[in-house]
Amino acid sequence: MYGQGPGHSAPTGATTGRSLLTRVVLPSLLVWLAVTGVGLLVTDVFGLDEGGANRAFVEVRTDRWDAITSFVSSMGNTQVLMATCAGIVLFLWWRSRQWWFAVVPALSLSIQVSIFLTASMLVARERPAVEQLDQAAPTSSFPSGHTGATTSVYLALALCASRIQAAWLRVTVQLLCVAVAGGVALSRVYRGMHHPTDVLAGLMLGAACAFIAWNWLLRRTPASDSGVPEAISR
Repeated sequence: MYGQGPGHSAPTGATTGRSLLTRVVLPSLLVWLAVTGVGLLVTDVFGLDEGGANRAFVEVRTDRWDAITSFVSSMGNTQVLMATCAGIVLFLWWRSRQWWFAVVPALSLSIQVSIFLTASMLVARERPAVEQLDQAAPTSSFPSGHTGATTSVYLALALCASRIQAAWLRVTVQLLCVAVAGGVALSRVYRGMHHPTDVLAGLMLGAACAFIAWNWLLRRTPASDSGVPEAISR
């Protein structure tokens, strides 16, 4: 099912440490600055009022959509997402026997959680002033943690799925991953838990974390004499 890609052997400790510092920690700091900066601009500088959009979602609520969005939103709950991520990592390791490839979704989620927790405390945005259908977490509204975490895991899986050789299965998995992330984002706004810009920031944060994790390890192709490095994900 999966192509082997360049670099079949496990990375050395030195390579792993260097890659984590230069390709994970440093880019993550830049993403944190961007997320926090945008959040402060939205709340403190522009004072963006999105109450109209939130009220519009409240007006179209129905019992059926309440039930559907409750299920979709629950896919981004901490316990559910952690269990899902663990299952994905185990499956990828079983299929590839490459731990450095299998950890991509877990690494993506870890980066997202670290950025989200600290950025949300600094931004401290209030949740929408509408009826909320879920119990609010102690974190602030910006960025959406459910959306960011879900996107980080499922987009990382979509990137990992690029190694599936069967085109129909590869595209199906990737489309489903994108649909889950988008569904959670819409559900969080529908259920009154976030402003639209909160989930938009969550989508962008999750995507950035997924791409950082996807390119986390720099390897050299074993058959290449040129010494030109490639990301392990290639």
